[in-house]
Formats: sequence, structure tokens, C-alpha cells
Amino acid sequence: MERATIETKPRATGHARMDPHTARRGMFVLGDGRKVAFTFFLLVFLFALWGFCNGMIDVMDKHFQEELHLNLAQSAWVQFAHYLGYFLMAIPAGWLAIKLGYKGGIIAGLLMVAAGGFWFIPASHIAQFWAFLLGVCVIAAGLTFLETIANPYTTVLGPPQYAATRINLAQSINGIGLLLGPIAGGAFFYSKNAAGISTGSERLWIPYAFIGVIVVILSIVFFFAPMPDIEMEDDYHIDESTPDARQSIWSHPHFWMAVLAQFLYVAAQAGIFSFFINYMTSQVPPVPTSWHPPDAPASGFFAGWFETHANGALGFSSKAASNLASLGFLCFLIGRFTGSAILKKFTPYKVLGWYSVAAVALCLLIFAKLGWVSVACVFLTYFFMSIMFPTIFALGIFGLGQSAKKASSFIVMAIMGGAILPKVMGAVADRYDLSRGFIVPMLCFAFVALYGFIWPRLSNAEGAVRVSTSGGH
Repeated sequence: MERATIETKPRATGHARMDPHTARRGMFVLGDGRKVAFTFFLLVFLFALWGFCNGMIDVMDKHFQEELHLNLAQSAWVQFAHYLGYFLMAIPAGWLAIKLGYKGGIIAGLLMVAAGGFWFIPASHIAQFWAFLLGVCVIAAGLTFLETIANPYTTVLGPPQYAATRINLAQSINGIGLLLGPIAGGAFFYSKNAAGISTGSERLWIPYAFIGVIVVILSIVFFFAPMPDIEMEDDYHIDESTPDARQSIWSHPHFWMAVLAQFLYVAAQAGIFSFFINYMTSQVPPVPTSWHPPDAPASGFFAGWFETHANGALGFSSKAASNLASLGFLCFLIGRFTGSAILKKFTPYKVLGWYSVAAVALCLLIFAKLGWVSVACVFLTYFFMSIMFPTIFALGIFGLGQSAKKASSFIVMAIMGGAILPKVMGAVADRYDLSRGFIVPMLCFAFVALYGFIWPRLSNAEGAVRVSTSGGH
């Protein structure tokens, strides 16, 4: 049988070896023997929910570009409204998480998401850009509660050595939501009637009203569900200090550098996700006519996938690109599941560092405009981005005890990077082209790589999860 030895404490504690009984506990068993697998099972629905919402947002940009004749920088207001909700509610969400506990904070977030989803019904009648942006912002504000609470909660639902594994597993379910979001968005945002006229604006409310109904049901389930209020281990003895002498979380460089790394990572992710459809409809080489001969009837799943662009070349339509976005999120999902396995064998900060280096190289190849090679690199960036958010999160709140809830709110607040950098990427793309715009996420990934590689020095620890195996297979 395989035997694992785990080290999770900072160097200051002397690398204490964990009790072997603790090491053999399952991923979802608390120190007192309570099993919390059902609680974790409920949490993964929240991860799927915000993944679905984020997936739809990423195909909404192109819809508004076509309907309102916006350029790339202007359409990025959709991303701005989305991430503004995170920025505005991150601190209140962290405060309420402390006051209400995990359960109360989750229910508050679900009800806010429901309000934003139902708002899209009158917004479709108002039919103004600001009305849709308001709905996007309110939903994001509700999702902030869920992310602020659910992310750190997954890290304490079992032995600490599996914290990064649990959060990556939950984020894998988030990837399923991301996979389905673009499909739903493409079906409703780019729908046409029998006359070939777009009906996207009239039908945009349907998936959001559906979300509203689902989250109301989820809030009822969470109200009656058992949810133990568990605190993270206080490795730095923050909670033991007197109020006057208590350390600030900002005195820990592994935390505040995580805030900056998360800001830049989400900036890179939002830019790539939001302009994916634009890339597939403008930067992809001409599609071979053998894929879709001009005289072939358009029917079935691939109906409407190809169109002749302004330069006379055959290429992907917006509907096709929104479905291809799901393929990108499939790469993202595969990265999440394989990442969970990799993080059991290797230290998270090294995995984060090398995945980020790979993302830097891929962005450089996209920037170089190498035809279908660059197109393949876009999909590969999804794979290597997959583990970054949860891993940065787990590394950032490592060892902060009860202060992890407060720290979590700041790391979620850093999602504001997704509101700002896509506008920069859009401005570069408007001036040059979208391939050149990938210089922006490339620089962001370079900083994330730096954070990963220097994390042991920042945290004064060997690793949030250090697992060595011996004694068999």
C-alpha cells in the first residue's frame, strides 16, 4: 500500500510531520471523524452555477457588438459590469461571511443572483445597453458571495494536505458550467427567425430567468442542509494574538502577492475568454471549402457555422465560434480534472509556475500569427489556465486561520482585473489586431509564474501541500 508523508506547516513551526492517522483520513473527513462529503456535493452546484453564468458572459460581447455596432473596447463594458459586481461586493461579502457564517452568506448570495436573473425579463423590454449591464452587475454581486465563501470552505472540508486538491476538484465542476454556458448563450443570443432576422435581444432573458428559478430552489436546499462552520488552521498564530498585537493579513507577502497575481490572472482569463469569438471570426485562416462546400445545404448541428467574410474568405460564423468556445472550456475542464491529480503528486506552487510559463509561451505563439498553429494555441491556453485561479487562492489563504475569510474577500476582490485589462486588450486589438492583443495576457501570465516560483520564500513554508510517496505502488 502507498504511504504518504505530508508537510503543511510553515518553516517557523519546524516542519512538524503530520500524525499518520490524520494522513490516512479521507478527503472529506474532519478531524473529529465527521464526514462532510454531502456538504461538498452541495457546494459543487455553486461552482457549476457561477461557471455557467461566466460562460454566457463570454459570448455576450460579440452579440452586443453586432446589435449595437460597438468596437472591441466598447463591448468590454460587459466584462467591466460583470467584474465591477465582484469588486463592489467582495468586502461586504467577506464581512457577512463572518457575521452570518457559511450557510447564511451562501443563501444571501443565491437570492441576489436570483434577483439579477429575473431582472433580465424587464431589461429585455427596456432594450437598452445599461439595463443589460445592470443585470450582469447584480448577478456578479451575488456570485461574489458564493465565491468568497465557497472557495475557502472547500479548503477546510477535510484534511489540510488535500486543500488544493479539493478546491481544484470543485473548480472542475465549475468547468462543466463554463462548458455549457457558451452553448446556452449561442442558442439564445445568436438565434434567428425564419426570415433570418436576429432574435437574440428578445430571447436573451430566457437563460437568465431559468438561472433565477434554479438558484431560488438551491437557496431552499441550503437552508435545510447541514453545514458545519469550520475554521482553517491558524499556522501563523494570527488568531492567538491580542487585538492590539494581532498581525495584519497584509503583513504576509504570500497573501498580498496572491491578490496581485489573482488580479492579473483573471485579467488574462477575461481577455482571452471575452474575445475568443472575435478571434475565431477574424484571425483564423480561411476555412477549406471541403469543410463546407458552397452548394452544400445548411442543416443539422453545423447549420449556420460557416459564412463568407468581408474579405471574401470562408470562415466561422459567430454561432460557430460560440460553440467552439465550449470546446475551449472542454480543454479548461480537462485541465481542471488532470490538475487535481497532478496536485496530489507535486507541490502547487511549482505546478502554478510551470503552467504559467506554458501560457506565456502559447500567447507568444498566438502573437506571432502562425495560422492554425496559433489557433490551436488559443485552445491550449484554456488548458493551462485551468488550475491557476484555485491554486492562487489556496496558496494565498494558506495558514491564515479565521482571517482566511477576510483574506478570501480580498482575493475575490482582485477579480476586478477582469474589468480593466480586457479594455486594454481590446484597445490594442482595435489599433492593430486581436493576435497582437495577446501581448496583454502574456505579461499577466509572466507575473503569475513569478509568484508561483517564489511562493516558498514569500510564505516561509515548504509548500501548502507537499506529498512524497514511498513503499509500493
